[in-house]
Amino acid sequence: MDKNNINKNNDENLKPKHKDIKDNTKKEVKEELSTEEKIKELDDKLARAYAEMENQRRRYEREKDDAFEYGGFTFARETLNLLDNLDRSKISLENDEKLKNSDSLKKIFEHLDIIKKDMVSIFKKNNIVQIETINKKLDPNFHQAMMEIEDASKDPGTIVQEIQTGFMMKDRLLRPALVAVSKKPSNSEKKDEIDKNEEKKDKNQAKTSL
Repeated sequence: MDKNNINKNNDENLKPKHKDIKDNTKKEVKEELSTEEKIKELDDKLARAYAEMENQRRRYEREKDDAFEYGGFTFARETLNLLDNLDRSKISLENDEKLKNSDSLKKIFEHLDIIKKDMVSIFKKNNIVQIETINKKLDPNFHQAMMEIEDASKDPGTIVQEIQTGFMMKDRLLRPALVAVSKKPSNSEKKDEIDKNEEKKDKNQAKTSL
């Protein structure tokens, strides 16, 4: 073998493998960065999982409180039909010609009133109360207007008649009150009312002069 070739090969073997070292260093740095990214990604996932668990816990607490506070909400709303039926029964009996002005009808009304008062009392004990209506200003949160009645003595939108009683269960609307509200009378009716008032004044003045 040529002596020069042997020396060349030896020189090649003795040279430091800088390229391999550089490649290995890059690989290690890349692995280190990848590991850091994975750790960061895991931290994000854990944070999201914890936040979701916390939201579920709070949701469960709210649902538990609602179940305790308003567990009988649907039952209470259905029970209101009993009160409505009592009122309908009274109206039906009042219109019965055979029973009108009879002692039997009075006794029946007395019993029906006792039953209704007992039911209302039970409702109050369970924080179910009637919504005030007459002479109150219409509030869409509690009242539902079913009709308008012309009334010059009331401000427009004032409740003048209760059609169906509304109820609240604590701070929740159990059922809105169905009502009739006042509105301004038409011009012809206003004129008639003014004429009547003027006529009354004239009569009063005539009486005073006598």
